[in-house]
Amino acid sequence: MATYVYETIPEQPGETPRRFEFVQSMKDAPLARDPATGVRVRRVISGGYGLMGVSEKNSTSPAAAPCAPGCACHAGPRIPPVS
Repeated sequence: MATYVYETIPEQPGETPRRFEFVQSMKDAPLARDPATGVRVRRVISGGYGLMGVSEKNSTSPAAAPCAPGCACHAGPRIPPVS
């Protein structure tokens, strides 16, 4: 199950949309109305949380995304932390 953010669609000029979260399956269609009030709503696209990684064998390939200046991704051998 995923948690989606929705906001009400203002019916009058100057009205502030109200945001709320709703848990539903990814297979479910987006809500058209707020289940609590019946007001029309739209799904808000947000960044959310995602896990991204690059495998060690591909980390130096030319196809890998460039690093930011000062990044230690390709700076040489990894030094284990001091315990």
